[in-house]
Parts: sequence; structure tokens; C-alpha cells
Amino acid sequence: MLARCFEGAGISTTGVVFVKEHAERTKPPRMLWVPYAFGNALGRAGDPLIQHQVMKAAFDLLDAEKGPVLEEFEDDTVPADLLQASGAERSDAAKGLNPADELTALRPYYERWIEKNGGRTAVGVSGVPQRRFRGVVRFLEGYTAGEDTDYDGRPGDVGLPQFIRYCVDDLKAFYYEARMEQRPGADDREIHEWYWGETAMSGLIVRLTETMNQSEDPAVKAIPYGLSR
Repeated sequence: MLARCFEGAGISTTGVVFVKEHAERTKPPRMLWVPYAFGNALGRAGDPLIQHQVMKAAFDLLDAEKGPVLEEFEDDTVPADLLQASGAERSDAAKGLNPADELTALRPYYERWIEKNGGRTAVGVSGVPQRRFRGVVRFLEGYTAGEDTDYDGRPGDVGLPQFIRYCVDDLKAFYYEARMEQRPGADDREIHEWYWGETAMSGLIVRLTETMNQSEDPAVKAIPYGLSR
């Protein structure tokens, strides 16, 4: 939408997309699809060669006078089994865990991460302080169980389905940052597979995704795509 506005004002745009189907449906002026996990738009961290190649490929799309243009970025170094979603095999240990208790156990690592990084964090889009995330978990569990529920702290200008999306994004960011502090030597793939294969929280998110996909409400059904990635 923004790209079309800029183009209408005479400013050429280009971008990077993770989900090819989204670009095919929305038809932005120029877009480069990349075969990377969510959060790695330019490829793996610490690989400037690939990062520069992605940026060059995206900027090269500006040579097209008009769109829509959708091209694919090829990277032979991406593993064939790159985990893009919740396809990880869940461990038996994870199935018996409580997501709220698990979150509380990770909190010291998350807070240490925040302290070491000068307060910088990807957590915050929901507007709920991380110290109240146990309540968010109970809210999501109730919603997943089919209860007519809402979160008391939901901003009035944010609809319930979108607020759920924000909560899921915050919880995932919380877990990833806590894990980076807990396992400083782990790379992004290890953390991704840990989250989807070994945590109770990911099990809740997968069930939540299934619940929202079954809804007949278009506003709800628009949200779950990408939750379990």
C-alpha cells in the first residue's frame, strides 16, 4: 500500500518479501522474494557478501520502468531443510511443560539480555509490559480453548485479532532474546529450532493458529498466516 502511494507521487520503490504468495496477491510495484527465515531479510547474520548481493538484487529491480515485478533471489547455500515454520518435530518433554511457567523461568535471561544491550529489545508491539506476559498467556489459552475472552489491557484502537498477532510477536521476541542470552553461541537456526521444537509456548501458538484458521470471521482468518513461522 505504501509502495503504491510513493509510486503515485513519482518515487520508485523496491522491497524484499518472505512470503511469495503475499506479493502475488497484493502485487506491489517491485519486490524480491528471498528464501530465508522470517527476520533474516538479507540472509544470515554475519554474512556481508550475501547481504550485499540481496541489496543489489533488490535495487536492480528499480531498472524496471513499471510493475508489478516479482523476482526470486537464489542462494545455493540455504539448506534444503531450512525451517521456515513450525514444522519442527516437537520433543516429548515440551509437550508436558506449562507455557506460563516456562516464560517465568526464561525471564531472568531476557532481563539480563536487555541490561546488556542498553534496553534495546524487539518486545513491545503489543503494549503489554513483559512482566504481565503470564496474563497474556492465560488470555491466549482461553481464546484457543474457545472461550469468549479478551485481554483487559488491549488498546482500544486495536482489534482483538490484530492484538493477538501483536502478543504472539512479543512472546516470540521475548523467547528468542532470552535464548540468545542463555545460549550465546547458538546461531539463528538453532534458536529457531529450539523455539518450535522444544518449548511449550510454541505448542500454544500452533494450537492458536489452528483455532484462528477455523474461524469464519474474515478479520480473524486474516491473522494466523505467519503466526507459526
